[in-house]
Amino acid sequence: MAVDRESWGRVLKRRVRDALPPLGFIALCGYFAWHAVHGDFGLIARDRRLEEIATARAMLVRAEAERDAMERRVNGLRGDRIDRDQLDERARTLLNLVGKDEVVIPYEAGRRLY
Repeated sequence: MAVDRESWGRVLKRRVRDALPPLGFIALCGYFAWHAVHGDFGLIARDRRLEEIATARAMLVRAEAERDAMERRVNGLRGDRIDRDQLDERARTLLNLVGKDEVVIPYEAGRRLY
C-alpha cells in the first residue's frame, strides 16, 4: 500500500508538472487578450478615441464656419469697398441709435442677433 501511495503521489506530481507550461501559456494569452480589449491602447479605448476625434472634427467645422462668417463681416467693413448696410448696422449697434421711422423689437439679453 505504501508503494501505491508513492506512485500515486509521483503520478500527481508529474501531471501537475506537465500541466504547468500549458496553464502558464493560457494565462499569458489571457493576460494579453484582456489588455487587447480593455487596456490603454485596447479596442474599447480605440472606440473612445474615435468618438473624441469625431466630436473634435465637428467642433472644428463649426469654429471654421463661425470664423468664415466673421471674416466676411470684417471684410465688408474694410478696404476700398465698404458694405454700407453692415457699416450702418454696426454704427447703430455701437452708438445705440435708431431712425425716426424705425420700429425697435427687443430681444432677450442672452440671445445675440449676430
